[in-house]
Amino acid sequence: MNVVIIGASFGGISAALQTRKKHPQATVILLEKTSSLGYLPSGLNLLLSGSISSLDEAYFMTAKELKEKGIQVYLDTEVRRVDLKEKSVVCATDSGSDVYRYDKLIVAAGSTPYSHKIIGTQSAKVLTYKQRAQAEEAWGVIQRSRHVAIIGGGQAGIEAAEALHENGKQVTVVESMDNVLFKSFDSEMIQPLQEEMIRKGVDLKFHRAVTAIEEQGEQLVLHLVDESAVYDAALLSVNVRPDLAFLDGQLPLNVDGTLMVDEYLRTEDLDVFGVGDCVQTPFPLTGESFYMPLANNAVRTGMTAAENLMEPVRPFVGSVRTVAAQAFGWYIASTGLTEAETQFYARPVRVHHKETKASMLPDAETVHLKYIVDADTQVLLGVQLVSKENILQAINTFALAVQTEQPMDTLTGKDYFFQAGFTDLVDVTNLEHPFERG
Repeated sequence: MNVVIIGASFGGISAALQTRKKHPQATVILLEKTSSLGYLPSGLNLLLSGSISSLDEAYFMTAKELKEKGIQVYLDTEVRRVDLKEKSVVCATDSGSDVYRYDKLIVAAGSTPYSHKIIGTQSAKVLTYKQRAQAEEAWGVIQRSRHVAIIGGGQAGIEAAEALHENGKQVTVVESMDNVLFKSFDSEMIQPLQEEMIRKGVDLKFHRAVTAIEEQGEQLVLHLVDESAVYDAALLSVNVRPDLAFLDGQLPLNVDGTLMVDEYLRTEDLDVFGVGDCVQTPFPLTGESFYMPLANNAVRTGMTAAENLMEPVRPFVGSVRTVAAQAFGWYIASTGLTEAETQFYARPVRVHHKETKASMLPDAETVHLKYIVDADTQVLLGVQLVSKENILQAINTFALAVQTEQPMDTLTGKDYFFQAGFTDLVDVTNLEHPFERG
């Protein structure tokens, strides 16, 4: 069996490794259009923050490691066309072109930051940095810049804002919604982070949309709906879109440009699978599917597609949209429904806030917690955590509880470890207890 995988980032690499594990006799071919694979899209932020000293360190996997596992890797190989009838993938390479035949095809081509609403994003001073070459170019521009605008206040944008601030740059974040990270946090929960950003001099422009960008000598002019401002460069941190032009309309797409797939990640052609940023992700709390281009979803869909190559045995369970980050001294994490989203939930809900301490030590930081439960069944629907203490791992417990539809009393009585230097008397994930303190 020939298994061809298009794209060698999180989804493609996880699909290749799982295919090799589950189908040891298969020929696994991994195609990547860039000159390297396994690059971390956050590499530029890691470099700016000093977490790494070179972009050479921003990799989670190498071609050598994959080849040692018997996976054929082809770099600088850009897919130009897929022929579903011939079961072939036509690629452009440095030496010309190649054709790869497949029995099963996994499309993990990733995505590109893009906004069709903004005119002028092609400027060399409008930076994207998901790929290594883009990050290198962006690094050079940023080094020569004093004032950088970030278009989009999602997780990548906030992490970039902190990294730029730490490098002495003046930073402006332009966000069309009410607050940063609005998809994962309600406004009152993210307020402490925003206040710290403002205190450190970051200019937050909410309810503003960039309509056009134009170069003005060595600078950029960002035109918003009601004003214009001049910057040295801009980071494009808006929504991404799938890279699927090579399919040339042969398979049905959703309105957002993602591949239509079934619960086993199969397309209309049952020998072709879609994973990662190329597909929507089921959100079981509302029964709908959304575009969630997250690394954890890419890895899990890649593994699931590999499981289902021969026959449909393992449906993809979807995502409760678990995210976590550290920025401007705050640790923030979220899973499941936000309160703003409960209008799309079919039944009544209850919303609770509480504060507790991260440990029993005198200088322990407060953990601000918000959780949402089904008013009738008491099933946990969503949790948000904000603290100066690193409590990020706790969100994994909450994510599992939301995903498996656990009621509150299960969490209240669950087992946990206690050690005074690391925990409070009752763990933060045991939602109700008699020792709560502000």
